[in-house]
Amino acid sequence: MKGDAYTVVGAGAIGGTLAHALAAAGHPVTVVDADADHVAAIRAGGLTVLRGEERESVRLDAATPEDHQGPPLRRVLLGVKAQATDAAMRWIAPRLAPDGYVVSVQNGFNEELIARYVGAERTVAAFVNIFADVVEPGVVRDGGPGAFVVGEPGGAPVSERVRDLVADLQAWGPAQVSDNVEGYLWAKAAFGAMLSATALADAPMADLIDRHRATMYALAAEVYAAADTVGTRLEPFDAYDAPAFRPDDAAARDAACDRLTAWLRTQPKDRSGIWRDLAVRRRPVEVTTHYEPVVERARRAGLGTPVLSAVLEDLRELERDPSGMSEARLDALDALAASGGRGATAGKDGHDADGRDAAGPPAGTPAVPARTGDRASEDLPAAPVLTDAQAVAVRDWLEGHREAMADDLAAYTSLESSSDDEACLAACLDWLRGWLDTSLGAPASEELLPRDGAGDILIRRYAGTGPSAGAPLLLAAHYDTVWSTGTLRDWPYHREGDRISGPGVFDMKAGLVQAVWALRALRELRLPVPAFTLLLNGDEETGSQASSDVIAAEARRSRAALVFEASADGAVKTTRKGVGLFSLTVRGEEAHAGLDPTRGASAVNEMARQVLALEGIAAPEAGTTVNVGVLHGGTRSNVTAGRAVAHLDIRVATAAERDRVGAALSALAPVDTRTSLRLDGGWNRPVFERTEGVGRLFAVARACAAPLGLDLRETAVGGASDGNFILDAGTPVLDGLGAVGGGAHARSEHVTLSGMVERSALAAGVLAAFAAA
Repeated sequence: MKGDAYTVVGAGAIGGTLAHALAAAGHPVTVVDADADHVAAIRAGGLTVLRGEERESVRLDAATPEDHQGPPLRRVLLGVKAQATDAAMRWIAPRLAPDGYVVSVQNGFNEELIARYVGAERTVAAFVNIFADVVEPGVVRDGGPGAFVVGEPGGAPVSERVRDLVADLQAWGPAQVSDNVEGYLWAKAAFGAMLSATALADAPMADLIDRHRATMYALAAEVYAAADTVGTRLEPFDAYDAPAFRPDDAAARDAACDRLTAWLRTQPKDRSGIWRDLAVRRRPVEVTTHYEPVVERARRAGLGTPVLSAVLEDLRELERDPSGMSEARLDALDALAASGGRGATAGKDGHDADGRDAAGPPAGTPAVPARTGDRASEDLPAAPVLTDAQAVAVRDWLEGHREAMADDLAAYTSLESSSDDEACLAACLDWLRGWLDTSLGAPASEELLPRDGAGDILIRRYAGTGPSAGAPLLLAAHYDTVWSTGTLRDWPYHREGDRISGPGVFDMKAGLVQAVWALRALRELRLPVPAFTLLLNGDEETGSQASSDVIAAEARRSRAALVFEASADGAVKTTRKGVGLFSLTVRGEEAHAGLDPTRGASAVNEMARQVLALEGIAAPEAGTTVNVGVLHGGTRSNVTAGRAVAHLDIRVATAAERDRVGAALSALAPVDTRTSLRLDGGWNRPVFERTEGVGRLFAVARACAAPLGLDLRETAVGGASDGNFILDAGTPVLDGLGAVGGGAHARSEHVTLSGMVERSALAAGVLAAFAAA
């Protein structure tokens, strides 16, 4: 072997192609991939690349994240799907050498997220346009050289490390350096939006782009408008002449489109990887994740993205049911583009919100399935389906089984499941699987997703018994608790009359017991049960960092979600705050505090000033809190402090406040100019604002509660849950369906058994409503 060693995390289409080229050129290469079959095939027969009829294999090291062993990582090429970036960086960050760096060879805008974990100084930006596919484990089909541009983030001058990296990557093909990688990424975002639209139908990309130019031009215009807000200079690549696709010269745009479609027809790959994910692999696509920054950038600037948003919504529908692919979807997009986007906001009476006539599709346009949009009007039940007598019968059946419910909670609570004890979490999850088999029978399918440093994720899919043929309902619960292993020794499960106490009973073990018994009641009484997906994660109490991507993906496959977190004094939660977890580091200059007091620049003194500035960012009247929870700095009392760190918990009630706070944090500057500031971290959970869909779910739940003699209330809370991720994925959610009690995270934690019976009966009514919707 010769040359620098590389670690390729995510050896799929792009990562696999580059790993093969580097290894073939003599570089030591290790690929790390979560697909155990892919890794096993590479270990057995090498990594193989197909080019036409030629087949070339190279030997290299391969491992899953769980079994990888080796020295600190130095040169990392990150090739995972955009939605897996966060999980991948949690694995990479603690293993990255101090002088190592991470290169994003992904689709989308991922550099900012990477930098949150390893710092901007250890992040390298790249633009990659490679047509490739993983066709079987261990085998990648290379569709041609494409384009590859590397540079420093933020348009910084090209560095020596970038030049060295590109020199190595030229083993693959025409890699080049640039100080405007961002211009390439924005140009690709426009081209990628076109390719995304072609995934809505089963036909060659070139043909669909050619036939639906109105849609393609509108997509480019929407992306370019967002790019213009940051002053980006668009760069052409391959056959995509980015500047020519601007709307100010129709003839030049048509000619550019002619050249693009002609070039696409020469490529061996005639359908996009997005189409392949939907039609062949039947897995979530990444574009719905990596276009979020584009849509958000446009939103902040007051710009609309009606056509792009419609494409993304169509893709979410096809994730649930790929059989809905149809060119009629593109016909409908053409009509939307022709209307200037007004069709996206047309009211029920055929008029826009401002009273103008809404443009509809031209005569003869084939029918296309209605978009789900908010999903509030199409996928959600309108009212309960159980009669009052049936609802009471469910409650009476559960009342007759209250002791069995208590026994289940006792067994569950007696298994410790601290978020930081993987062995206990594994034992608890193993018990849960057996208990679920006994209680609900074998599922239609099961996925057990290992997680490094956190509890594994269990996903079980169950068929329904009702008439509904819609997407499944997601039931979400976490099985980890805040209580350290050993707590049970001096605070075991205890029942005294109606009151039950113990570590985790309220947050949220009783909630899962209630959900399972609700399903049992419906089955035993031969009442309708919806198709549902049960998702259990083991890291909610530490921020769901290892499970949030899976939760969001499952949410997008579901028409709605019920979260069995504890109630708030009996109320369900229809609004939750977003949570930001940040650390602020101040660097000063050390000196002897007695001998040379004026030479030093105290990081602690500067931090004191910054804490006051942070206090000024809070806006209690808007629901925004800023808590400096932990602060430490300095080394000795006789040394001017050279470093200080503050850990922040920030909570916001609205997206507007999140944006304001983000801007204020970015504007922090040192008062003592001899010191410097560094802000790390980010928004751990998005804002959970009450939507139309959430409101409709609450209305159905409230109606289900009435026959039980319950006056169900809704409330807004400052705490976050996995419901925040679900709603952010576009799926309506009803949170707080769990236990009645109190004392979360405290030794006073408790639930009431009578409340468990009531809430289980309520959940049964909501579940049955979905079976008929």
